[in-house]
Amino acid sequence: MRVSMVRVAAAVLVAAGMAGCAVEAPVAARGSAAPSPATPTPMITKAGCDSSQVLTGAGFPEVRGTARDATLWGLLFVGAPPIRRGEQTKIVWRMTGEGPVRVEATLPDGTAAKLLWGPEEHEGSTWRRPGDEWGTGFVFPRAGCWKIQLTRTRGSGHVWLAVR
Repeated sequence: MRVSMVRVAAAVLVAAGMAGCAVEAPVAARGSAAPSPATPTPMITKAGCDSSQVLTGAGFPEVRGTARDATLWGLLFVGAPPIRRGEQTKIVWRMTGEGPVRVEATLPDGTAAKLLWGPEEHEGSTWRRPGDEWGTGFVFPRAGCWKIQLTRTRGSGHVWLAVR
């Protein structure tokens, strides 16, 4: 009798545990858990320009920079890369490091892009990359492979972007 009571108690505990699991599953299925971010898709850029890898996914294209004592990301407000010459291009930057940021864009021959505005510091954002955030507006006067350099008191970095 005592053995059967132990078996019944064990069966009740197992059933209760399984019922608890069944209750949890529909909650996650309803979307209460945060969705995992989509994996960005690398985009091949114009031949002849060894540009930084542009990642496309659910939102605007992103580019990860090469940096020293910092991390650098750019968010390209363009319909689709590459960037078009002669048109205003908004790029938002996230960069770790310390101090104010200085931004310049040049071709290998020294031609400079026109910085129409910025860098403007952003206080809040939904873009989740490390560092402080600034917005910039450029006009690239010629097609080519442009180097955009960002420099802070501590930390520097750059990206290469194709402009057609």
